[in-house]
Amino acid sequence: MTFADGTTGIVYRETVASGDPPAQPVVLVVMFRLRGVRGRGHALFRAESLLNTPLFAGFPGFVSKLWLTADEEGRYRGFYQWDGARSADDYVRALWWVLALVSDRASIRYRVLPDLRRDDVLAGAAAGERTGPTDAAWWRLALIGPSTASPG
Repeated sequence: MTFADGTTGIVYRETVASGDPPAQPVVLVVMFRLRGVRGRGHALFRAESLLNTPLFAGFPGFVSKLWLTADEEGRYRGFYQWDGARSADDYVRALWWVLALVSDRASIRYRVLPDLRRDDVLAGAAAGERTGPTDAAWWRLALIGPSTASPG
């Protein structure tokens, strides 16, 4: 996935909750840079991140998450589908405290995009469309290509 700031991340995992499609679809994009993680530490983080699934999968409104590898600046992103903007906001406010323990605080950012479905945003990016406001480039998906398939 290529973002409007020119950075890229590869989807390495997808988590999906069972249930009905969202009645109030919301895309949530979260970004952070872990403190002190370099080189092989990124592979360890990706493996360990599976243990973090219960932190968000049980939150009301959670629908799905694409886990992205660190970009060229060492920033991780999560690309979520939520049901309801308030649920997404509640989740990300709780997540901030967890991320603040292990991340550079200034790197923690999020964007809630109401009335959007994740799959529509992905399809639009694959077609070269830019979805959402243009006020910040770090979260805005610009292009999606075949490299986004989960690596094994």
